[in-house]
Amino acid sequence: MEDFSLQAERLERAALSDLHAAAPEDLRHRLGLELKTIGTALASVSAKDPSIVVNRAIGLGIEATDGAATIAQVRDVYESAGVRRFFFHLHPEARPEGLDDVMGRSGLVQARGWIKFRRGTDPAPKVITGFTVKQIGPEHAEDFGQIAGTGFGLSEEGCAWLAGLVHRPKWRLYMTFDGDTPAGTGALFIDQGMAWFDWGATAPAYRQRGSQAALLSRRIEDALKANCRTMVTATGEEVEGDPQHSFKNIVKAGFQPAYLRRNFAPPPQS
Repeated sequence: MEDFSLQAERLERAALSDLHAAAPEDLRHRLGLELKTIGTALASVSAKDPSIVVNRAIGLGIEATDGAATIAQVRDVYESAGVRRFFFHLHPEARPEGLDDVMGRSGLVQARGWIKFRRGTDPAPKVITGFTVKQIGPEHAEDFGQIAGTGFGLSEEGCAWLAGLVHRPKWRLYMTFDGDTPAGTGALFIDQGMAWFDWGATAPAYRQRGSQAALLSRRIEDALKANCRTMVTATGEEVEGDPQHSFKNIVKAGFQPAYLRRNFAPPPQS
């Protein structure tokens, strides 16, 4: 059977590709969206939205050996689009060994890594909050986009992009509500028996009140009902001075850290 970490990378790659498919042509133009496969890397570009959650390259050295030429070509794609900050994800099994040194010689510096988490088929944890959790349709898509997009630092156009996920058949969008007021968001991408958890965010007035715990529990329940054998998500690695709310919520929901994926980016501009 194929290694879990490679399956997890392909799942995230599929979700990122489907995110691009959610943008209509006029919005693609306004955001400067591109999705390019270069060597074994998939480069996601949003020229008008600087967030690294959408400006990142995944898959380098996974499907086959890659190296300096691919890294240079990917950098050129971002630089040509005017994107000053982007991430190169480096999988721990990327080939050949020493790609981190190649990144350094290419002028990239190591940034905060992302930890991939894995969950099996244990029942979802019971979560008690004052929120109502709902899977939403188009009637709340704009609210979803606003909360999730703002939480991840996207522009107004980027928020509209996320709202379009409601029309993609492999995505399920969820929200918590305080009465009738939208409070938090979470999304589920299901493909080939695996579930990718993404876009968890909470409006500032409702943070640290259990919204994300409730959304994780509901999505786990629905992934189990959809016969998903494996569930996957990611968040930033632990660093000093960060309260790690997302990390703690993920672990409490029964996910286990699977591997650390190092990230490389252009050096900060002075």
